[in-house]
Amino acid sequence: MEIPMVDLARQYEQLQPEIDEAISRVVKSTRFIFGPEVEGLAKEVSQYLGVRYAIPCASGTDALLLALMALGIGPGDEVITTPFTFIATAEAIVLVGAHPVFVDIHPETLTIDASRIEAAITSRTRAIIPVHLYGQAADMEAIMSIARRHSLFVIEDAAQAMGAWYKGKRLGTLGDVGCISFYPGKNLGAYGDAGLVVTNDEQLARKIRMLIDHGSAEKYIHQYIGLNSRMDALQAAILRVKLPHLDAWNKQRAENARYFLQQFEGLPLKFQATPDDCTH
Repeated sequence: MEIPMVDLARQYEQLQPEIDEAISRVVKSTRFIFGPEVEGLAKEVSQYLGVRYAIPCASGTDALLLALMALGIGPGDEVITTPFTFIATAEAIVLVGAHPVFVDIHPETLTIDASRIEAAITSRTRAIIPVHLYGQAADMEAIMSIARRHSLFVIEDAAQAMGAWYKGKRLGTLGDVGCISFYPGKNLGAYGDAGLVVTNDEQLARKIRMLIDHGSAEKYIHQYIGLNSRMDALQAAILRVKLPHLDAWNKQRAENARYFLQQFEGLPLKFQATPDDCTH
């Protein structure tokens, strides 16, 4: 029997009236790019995460790329990250012309081992990208301490961690920038590619918004070389339907995980550890 990680058909059946209404609302409005749905999602996510700025974009990969671009990271720079992640983390670093420097993972949490980071810092290091793998928080307290000591940026790859907590704060909100994916298979998934960049820095938020739309804040006036990374209004509308259910879905996932762990007790298997002050 094949058990899917996410049963999207069943999820749609449960939310069908709301999803269908949201799609119909966008189609009737003909506001397919930007507009009230994207603005509404940005506001609702910023409130949910407790962060000043939530900026929708086209994908989680673009979120990482936009963060690096906005921070001015490029050729000749080094960015420390983990080798145990989806390729997008290192791919974004390479795409801006920087060099990824890999630091091994902690054997219990499977996230970047903060105790190894300082040994990897050089005069060319500009940033650290910790990955909250499978929704498990990296050791952000230690990582932020190292980053501040060495004047480094921290970009949280929270692509798999929407709604998870670390010491009373939502993941993605602890670093200079947080990057989230709404790929359909994520715990909060769109019906296509979509992503989000979050920050508490006003100037950084303004630059990221411009980079998303070809480096422009005003039509046909372009201050930067940017991307076409605008989130579709259809995806925003669908995500707005799903967002109020996220905490309940995350709670159910945790309960399912506990059940499996209980069933596997006594077997020669080892699983990703979750510290007491975090939620997975």
